[in-house]
Amino acid sequence: MTQHTIIATAALFGMLSVIFGAFGAHALKKKLTTEQLHSFEIGVKYQMYHALALLAIGLGFNTMLPASIYWCFTIGIVLFSFSIYGLVLSDARGKKIKLFGPITPLGGLLLVIGWFLLLLKML
Repeated sequence: MTQHTIIATAALFGMLSVIFGAFGAHALKKKLTTEQLHSFEIGVKYQMYHALALLAIGLGFNTMLPASIYWCFTIGIVLFSFSIYGLVLSDARGKKIKLFGPITPLGGLLLVIGWFLLLLKML
């Protein structure tokens, strides 16, 4: 995985987390319950945390980062955060898409694996 790809991915996810955070705070604030808004914010926070992790990795590595770490974080963000967005927004419309429910923990598991692989790389 190239440094530019890692940084570009981090920038994309960071930008989207700011957009989604603003969307949640302003456009969805009156349409979501407190619990739904909290869940949405968790998706945004985890997306930003991992965008920043990717950015730090992209800026800090002089050697090639194992592609598995990049893919665990990238796919983990999509599965975790985006499934939360889908669950919350579909629930707010009264048509909760339950298929997203089992996807969220898979994304979380990939994020954990990404951190574990990074730990192994540093050891």
